[in-house]
Amino acid sequence: MTVEAANELLEEAEGRKRGSLYCKVSQKGAISVYGLQRMPVTLYVEQWERLLGFADEIRRFAEENDVQLSRKGAAREADE
Repeated sequence: MTVEAANELLEEAEGRKRGSLYCKVSQKGAISVYGLQRMPVTLYVEQWERLLGFADEIRRFAEENDVQLSRKGAAREADE
């Protein structure tokens, strides 16, 4: 890796806010979404299209099961 390429990567990484989402193309040509968790979420284009088409059902399911679902970083009243 050249110094210029390393500097570009560093500037790109510093420009992103911690916790913000961003996409990259993986080595195998899939889409990796960074910023959700420690490791990226990587799916092929067809998988992303299928998942995004199912988004309304996921939202509805989350609403219907809200009491049972955990939220990252949120203390649950039942646990206290």
